[in-house]
Amino acid sequence: MDERVERSDTQLKQAPVSRETRPAPRSRGGYWLLTLLIAAGLGGGGWYLWHQHQTAQAPRTAPPGRAAAPPQPVGFATVDRGDVRIVLNELGTVTSLDTVTVQTQIAGQLQEIGYTEGKVVRKGDFLAQIDPRPYIAALEQAKGTLAKDQGLLAQAQTDLKRYQTLGRQDSIAQQQVDDQRFLVQQYAGAVQTDQGTVDNAKLNLEYCRIVSPLDGQVGLRLVDMGNYVTPNTATATGLVVIAQIQPISVVFAVPEDNLPDIVQRLRAGASLTVEAYDRSDTRLLATGSLSALDSQISTTTGTLNLRAIFANPDEMLYPNQFVNARLLVDTMKNVIRVPVPAIQRGEPGTFVYLIEPDNTVSVRVVKTGPIDGGFQAVLSGLEPGDKVVTDGTDRLKEGAVVSLPTAKGKPADATPEKAAAPPERRHPPEAR
Repeated sequence: MDERVERSDTQLKQAPVSRETRPAPRSRGGYWLLTLLIAAGLGGGGWYLWHQHQTAQAPRTAPPGRAAAPPQPVGFATVDRGDVRIVLNELGTVTSLDTVTVQTQIAGQLQEIGYTEGKVVRKGDFLAQIDPRPYIAALEQAKGTLAKDQGLLAQAQTDLKRYQTLGRQDSIAQQQVDDQRFLVQQYAGAVQTDQGTVDNAKLNLEYCRIVSPLDGQVGLRLVDMGNYVTPNTATATGLVVIAQIQPISVVFAVPEDNLPDIVQRLRAGASLTVEAYDRSDTRLLATGSLSALDSQISTTTGTLNLRAIFANPDEMLYPNQFVNARLLVDTMKNVIRVPVPAIQRGEPGTFVYLIEPDNTVSVRVVKTGPIDGGFQAVLSGLEPGDKVVTDGTDRLKEGAVVSLPTAKGKPADATPEKAAAPPERRHPPEAR
C-alpha cells in the first residue's frame, strides 16, 4: 500500500511537470522572435525615413565656400552715350483756323442747294439759292423811283439856269431864284436816296445767291430745300458749317514750369516740332510746328495754352479731335543713357542694379534725366561700358549672383558642375 501511495504521489508530481515544461520553450521563443521582428521593422522604417529626409535636405545645404543659391538669370544692357530728346507729351484738341456757320442775310424760300455734304469747297463756290423774285421786283421799283427823281432834278436845274438869267436882268425877284436853287438841292437829295435804294436792292439780289466765304470742308446740311429762312441770327441755326481743314491747328496746354525753356528756344529763332498722335498715343497722325503761345497762364491749372500748325495734306486731323501732342523742346547731345526698364525706384531712391566683374549685382543710386522712347538719360551714377540689369530685377538684392545670357541662349557663366547641380526650389522674392 505504501508502495502504491508512493507511486501515485510520484505520478502526481511528475504529471504536472511534463504538462508545464513542454510547451513553455516554444511560447517564449515565439514571443522573443516576434518582438525582435517588430523592433527590426521599426528600426528599418525609421532609418529609411531618416535617410530619405537627409537626401531631400541635401540640395538645400550649401557646402562651405559656395553660394547658397544658383546664379539668377537676368537680362542686361551696356550703358552707352547717345542723343536724348526733351519731349513734352500733352493732351490736345484739333482746332480749325477758320470755322464759319453760313447764314442767310435775307428772308426767303430756299430754292436750291449747290453743295455736297462732306466735300471740300473753294472760296466763292455756289452753296444755296434763295427765291430772288421779290428782290428783283424791289430793284425795278427802286430804279423807277430813281428815274422819276432824276427827271425832276433835271427840270429843276434847267429852271434854275433860266431864273438866274432873268435875275441878272432884274426881270424876277431874287427870292424866286433862291427858291429854285433850294428846290434843285432837294431833288438832288431825292436822287441820291433813290440811288441808295437801288444799290440796296442789288445787294439783296446778290444775297439770294449764297457762296462759300472760305476754302474748307462743308458739313451736313442744317436746313433742307424748300424751307423759309430768315436772317435772325438769334434763332437761326444756319444753313451749313464750313471748317478749314488745310492747314489746321492743335491747341494743347503745357505746365508753367516748362515755359522758360520753350520761350528761350523760340527767342533763339528755333522752330519747335510738334507731333500729333492718336487717342491711344500709338499712331503718328501729322507733324507740324509750334506757332503761338497764349497771353496768360491759367490760374486754375497752372498751364499755358499753345497752338501748333499742321499742313494736314492727308486730312488725318479733324476739328475737335482728341490727340496727344508731343512738343520737342530740345535735344541733349551725347549723354549717358540706359534702357527705361533698368531704372528702379525703392528705398534708396532711384537706382539700378549694376553688374560687377564677378557677376554679382550692387545697388547703384543714379540721377535720371528725361525719357526719350525706350531710353532715359542718366545725369550721374554711371559710366559708359557699365552693365545694368534690365530684366529679372524683382528677384535681386545686393550681392546676388547673376548669369548673363549669351548668343546661344545659355548662361555666360554656366559650367558642367553648375549644370549638373539639382535645381533649387524657388521661394517668394525677398523684400528689398
